[in-house]
Amino acid sequence: MDERRNPRTRATVDQLLDRWFQVLDVEASTRQGYVKKLNKHVRPLLGKLPVGRLDAETLESFYAVLRKCRDHCGGSRKAIEHRKAGPHDCTDKCRPHECKPLAPASIRQIHWILSGALNRAVRWRWIAVNPADQAEKPGMLQPNPHPPTAPEAARLVIQAWKDPDWGAFVWVAMTTRARRSELCALRWSAVDLDAAVLTLRSALYVDDAGKLREKDTKTHQQRRVALDAETVEVLRDQLARCEERALALGLSLRGDGYVFSLEPDGGTPLVPDTATQRSSRMAARLGITTNLHALRHYSATELIAAGVDVRTVAGRLGHGGGGATTLRVYAAWLAESDQRAAGFLAARMPSRPKGGKP
Repeated sequence: MDERRNPRTRATVDQLLDRWFQVLDVEASTRQGYVKKLNKHVRPLLGKLPVGRLDAETLESFYAVLRKCRDHCGGSRKAIEHRKAGPHDCTDKCRPHECKPLAPASIRQIHWILSGALNRAVRWRWIAVNPADQAEKPGMLQPNPHPPTAPEAARLVIQAWKDPDWGAFVWVAMTTRARRSELCALRWSAVDLDAAVLTLRSALYVDDAGKLREKDTKTHQQRRVALDAETVEVLRDQLARCEERALALGLSLRGDGYVFSLEPDGGTPLVPDTATQRSSRMAARLGITTNLHALRHYSATELIAAGVDVRTVAGRLGHGGGGATTLRVYAAWLAESDQRAAGFLAARMPSRPKGGKP
């Protein structure tokens, strides 16, 4: 009371979040991610608590609950987790509850979302200090990507080519290192086969209503990706197939049509989640533990192993920060490359004098 640090509001955490979202200026997909995490984890456990009573101890206890069980069971094991609400006949999908922790990266993201809302509360003078600044931040696991090996990648490509359209998608994903949302949003108008380059300027996401929308790329910048001769031929064949299908139905391929589409005129893009699920099923059939995103890791590690500089690798991957993300994620492969470089340099050195004598 002497420091006049008493809160100026009796608003709850729920009310703060509602007010914060009214002024928050972020992309629709980012807002959607925030809402999902807050509705799933924060509002049920902290929503009714007055903002002024939120302190470091409460936040750290909240994170501990998430580390124990992402369903916040509180140690009281449910008999059965039902896949459907309301009366129904149970199937093998209705199974006993098992506590599974929320991923450390998700807990850390929830911390930063809460911290942003509480910073705004401090600015509005609802509270005097941000309790998230005083709480111990959730730990962040070191990046440890597991890309497929070269033989596994070859098997995946061979399997994918059983469907030429799907084979083209997997091939282009591996050679361009584009994100799945960027590839699904790729239009023929952004592909210059004569100049052997494509431009990634947008990405796809699913909004709250379940509709597919386009937005800027993750780094909000378009990037031009050079294509090798074989990838150019893959895209030429893909274009020919698309034009042939459209012609057979009396249609014409749209100039701004999507490169990877299930529609004859290319008017509807391939859904990113569909591509991910198909990739995972294909890998499972081959007995390979990987996913579509891991193909980006594979491409990056191959480039690094070949001696391509980190800035170039970061540019092709669409990493921001001048390669800082690439360095952090692929440090293990950079160290391996550095070791090979040291061996190469040692081989170029003159013979060492024996016994310290020239």
